[in-house]
Amino acid sequence: MDLVADMLHDRLQREHSGAFEASLVRPPFRRRATALPGVRKWSRAMMLDRLANRMWDYPHMMASIAGSFDLFHIVDHSYGQLVHRLPAGRTVVTCHDTDTFRSVLEPELDPRNPAFRAMTRRILDGVRAAGHVACDSEATRAALVEKAGIPEDRTSVVHNGPHPGCSPEPEPSADRDAARLLGPPGASIDLLHVGSPIPRKRIDLLLRVFAAVRRYVPLARLVRAGGPLTGSQRALARDLGVAGEVLTLPVLDRSTLAAVYRRSALLLLPSEREGFGLPILEALASGTPVVASDIDVFREVGGFAISYCAIDDVEAWRSTVVRLLGEREHSPAQWSLRREAGSRRAAAFSWSHYGRQVACIYQRIAAGERAC
Repeated sequence: MDLVADMLHDRLQREHSGAFEASLVRPPFRRRATALPGVRKWSRAMMLDRLANRMWDYPHMMASIAGSFDLFHIVDHSYGQLVHRLPAGRTVVTCHDTDTFRSVLEPELDPRNPAFRAMTRRILDGVRAAGHVACDSEATRAALVEKAGIPEDRTSVVHNGPHPGCSPEPEPSADRDAARLLGPPGASIDLLHVGSPIPRKRIDLLLRVFAAVRRYVPLARLVRAGGPLTGSQRALARDLGVAGEVLTLPVLDRSTLAAVYRRSALLLLPSEREGFGLPILEALASGTPVVASDIDVFREVGGFAISYCAIDDVEAWRSTVVRLLGEREHSPAQWSLRREAGSRRAAAFSWSHYGRQVACIYQRIAAGERAC
């Protein structure tokens, strides 16, 4: 979400400064429970602090600036409750996915306690009240219209773009940083996963696929960026005999992450649900082919430039990954064509295009029209 805010603000300043004066507002995080002696790292204390900031501090700050701007843009739908403290008709919300609202929209799939559902309902009601909702993908917009009842003419699809640092061209400083993390090139065949360990990312499937690939490609290594594995995921890796071949990277800056993409043989994305799939574009822009779950949103982003496998079909994933690694080693001309096709696909998405579309939404709302 921070990337979207940063890229949008950058493009508005660089390319639309004659039409808009954009200010990036990021309220400071206030510590209460975690400021008490001895409880800084308690998960419950962190939860209380996040809740207080999200539902109390940030809404009050928004109320204090509600008269200071002509338009407002909340770039993270999970802060939709802020719309209640702003001029709703002049507020845009970017919705990245519908998982935040699952306990309300699909309670049978995400059972939660009444207090959590009440908080979620207030967030969703804020999104519903916004003057316009910009969705990362058609899949997300369709879900909002169908399940949340948001009128289609108050929504639009504005695709994200890859970070400008994602490129197949070397960047010496970042490449050195990546080498320190990954070791010397050629020592392993790195299969990259970028994403958190939350359940919908299907790390369990990722580990099973990796274990199956290792039986055919002994030099394969799984590299993860996006946070450490959970206890159950680590246990599964041990049970599969691949724990020692899984490398979890620390938090990376964008340049180093781009270098990690360049070093990797393939990006694997086995998610069962997503709102967009930014790692697909980042990998393709960096010259790294992708194997992803066969879900609508990934096809929307990857088109014909990536390979798809059915969720939970470990054998299909294994055969696809092994085939592509074989192509990489034995058919360099075909591999080069595959990388070029990926680069062309990634080039169809950009933050400049994103900024132009959002600027159009702003202009229509400022003129009292419904953006479309």
